[in-house]
Amino acid sequence: MNVIDLLDLVRRGESSTIEFMGEDTSSRTLAFAMAALLNLDGGLILLGVEEDGSVHGLERDSRKVEAWVMEVAHIDVQPASVPRFDVVEVESGLAVGVISIPKFAPDKPYKAQCGENWLTPVRVGSTNRLAIREEEQRLFQDSGRLRYGLKPLTGTRVVDLDQRRINDYLGRVIGDKCQVAGSDEELETLLANLEFATDASGRTTPTVDGMLLFGLNPGRFVPQSGIRAICYQGTEPDSAVCADENIKGPLVPLGSQDVPMVEPGIVDRAWDFVLRNTEREVHFEGARRERLPYPESAVREVLVNALVHRDYTIAGTDVTLSIFSDRLEIESPGRLPNNVTVERMKAGLRCARNQTLVNVMRDYNYVEARGMGIRNKVIPLMRAHNGTEPELLDEEHRFTVQLWNSGIRS
Repeated sequence: MNVIDLLDLVRRGESSTIEFMGEDTSSRTLAFAMAALLNLDGGLILLGVEEDGSVHGLERDSRKVEAWVMEVAHIDVQPASVPRFDVVEVESGLAVGVISIPKFAPDKPYKAQCGENWLTPVRVGSTNRLAIREEEQRLFQDSGRLRYGLKPLTGTRVVDLDQRRINDYLGRVIGDKCQVAGSDEELETLLANLEFATDASGRTTPTVDGMLLFGLNPGRFVPQSGIRAICYQGTEPDSAVCADENIKGPLVPLGSQDVPMVEPGIVDRAWDFVLRNTEREVHFEGARRERLPYPESAVREVLVNALVHRDYTIAGTDVTLSIFSDRLEIESPGRLPNNVTVERMKAGLRCARNQTLVNVMRDYNYVEARGMGIRNKVIPLMRAHNGTEPELLDEEHRFTVQLWNSGIRS
């Protein structure tokens, strides 16, 4: 970093990735800021810049400041971190210490020592605060150290799962791998082995994943389990609404040996909404024929991805399916997990937040076998269909995929 870049950062002020800090700050405050940035997306701490943006610089020898920073990162942050430390000279005799916190931190949540306690800070805007329980739980999940889908749903019982769908899954879908359970005890053991249920206070209780997949009424116990589907007349959310539907139910369909789908699952019902609310276009390939503006396989892949990879610790919000006159958007609550980026996803990186959901949906052939559906299916299908590329938007609280219905965007 050179002095021009530094002064530009100072001019723009503090943000979710930039923290100003006087050199006289305490080790506790520095550790708290380091851990907060590690728990978000990394960033920079500018030592010698006050909160109001005034540059006072470092008074101590920069080598001593660096040694102090590294000691705080090693002793007062848990797990220990190794930031980068640089010194940028603003003018003769005036220098700023730049602490670079890495973007990809695999061991979340990071904690800061405060007296005898270790606390979990999070970065919210330009401030640091203590994480609430749900936020800390989300950090554990992002690092892969906690699987939220294995959490027992207190107050539920195995009878809250659809026995028909379970038997269909065990017998028809993976019948060559295991047998349909006979007694209640055998069923409970099998459900536990498949991670659809677990022991809670001496009683077999459905897990979050089990309820999402096979629940008789998943929305009762996991309210954030559905899809909000909306069709707009125009290109913006303030356009007139043509259709609005809350799609609730289990992820998987109910089939039989003779008919693959007796009752649709949530993915199939969402695709039906697209069919009912998307105008077909006339296409000529030797003869006149009609086709949908989006390839079915691409839409299904994005829908499934949104459901199996979303962050279910975020309550109060469903996956959103929005149909506009120029595009189709599928928005999934929560950011991409841990070290996944849009660029890595396009390159074929595989990372599952909810592995059990992925495994079961793969058994039903909903999920691309190699786990690279965006790279191997969605992108090439859209290119072949109308020459467009899907937009992949990773934002602070959501991940959105936009599929365009023509090469012209408004």
